[in-house]
Amino acid sequence: MAKKLYRSRNDRVISGVCAGLGQYLDIDPTLLRIAAALLAIWSFGTAILVYLALAIIVPIAPEGEIVSRDDGDVITQ
Repeated sequence: MAKKLYRSRNDRVISGVCAGLGQYLDIDPTLLRIAAALLAIWSFGTAILVYLALAIIVPIAPEGEIVSRDDGDVITQ
């Protein structure tokens, strides 16, 4: 089954975009959040517009979806 990009239901700070990207790319969402914050400052707000577009375009993960992480934890969203 192909991986699909979803916004996270559980691990969200604003809208779940960074957590969803982290699950999709197998990267810690905290690193993506830090990178997004720095990019928002350096890009004079352009990154904020990209984040908002992703929050609108990327669907929320379906309820009951099982997400497996690298550390062996299984999360039911």
